[in-house]
Order: sequence, then structure tokens, then C-alpha cells
Amino acid sequence: MSRRTPRPQKPRQAQLTRPPAADSPCPCGLPAPYGQCCGRFHSGQAAAPTAEALMRSRFSAFAVGDTAYLLRSWHPETRPPRVDLDAGQRWGRLEILATTGGTAFHTTGTVTFRAHFTSRGKPGELCEHSRFERYEGAWVYVDGTVDGPDDGDSSGSGGAGAGGAQG
Repeated sequence: MSRRTPRPQKPRQAQLTRPPAADSPCPCGLPAPYGQCCGRFHSGQAAAPTAEALMRSRFSAFAVGDTAYLLRSWHPETRPPRVDLDAGQRWGRLEILATTGGTAFHTTGTVTFRAHFTSRGKPGELCEHSRFERYEGAWVYVDGTVDGPDDGDSSGSGGAGAGGAQG
């Protein structure tokens, strides 16, 4: 009789079951409701006009579990094959700390932000300096550098701007 070693459990994946109501608050923190803010980017009705708007929409995509949008808005040269979200993690608040470039008049931009989350009830934050480029006319996330330690386990989450999920 052989003894089987239990397999390590993978974190459960968060899945987008349906988008938030159009009139609900947008997770990115701007005063516009979700449908008029990040929801229109997630649905494909509009493209983010600036690097900051794309960063905010990616934070919102992490908050609502929209992995398809995260992949669509990632530069093809740095995009992972998939994004695995941790179902035990909730993205709560976003602070934009600095931006450079990233407007309609630029081809590159950066956004430095702090994203607050809870992971299995423990609060944490992710500080990242993210790079964005225009690719085929649209803003896309290229990569980011995480600044300092976070207070929770952000592994497997990806930053909001942010590509920490796979890259």
C-alpha cells in the first residue's frame, strides 16, 4: 500500500461572472459611475485616452476580475499567456502618485500608483511605477517596477497597472 502525498493547492481563481452595474461606483475611485468610467473600456465601447486612464481601468479590471481586459490591454511583447487572480484578494482603493507623458500627444507614459487591497482579510498595498506605450494607436501596459515591500501577499495578483500577476 503506497502513501500518496497531497498535491499543493493552487489559489482559487477569481472569475468575472458579470460586470458591475453601470450605475455602481467605479473601483478606480473617480466620481463617474462604472458604466461611464472604466466599464466602457472593459466592454470595448471606448479606448482609454491616456496612460493614466488605462492604469485606472486595469486597476478596475483587477477589482472586478476582468482578466480578458487585462490581457487585451497588455503589450503583446510582455503579455503573459494568462492572468491568474487570487479569489481571496480584494482590490479596494487606488492612489495615483505621479504621471509622466501618457497623453494624446505622447507615445509613451508612466504612472506611479499605490493600490490598496486585502488578502484573506489582511490589508496590504502595492506601489508600482508602470510603463505604458501606444501600440497600434491604443495605450497598453508594458511593465512595471514594484517599490518596496507590501503588507500582504500580493503574489499572483498582479498590480493594477500592473502586471504583477504574471510579469
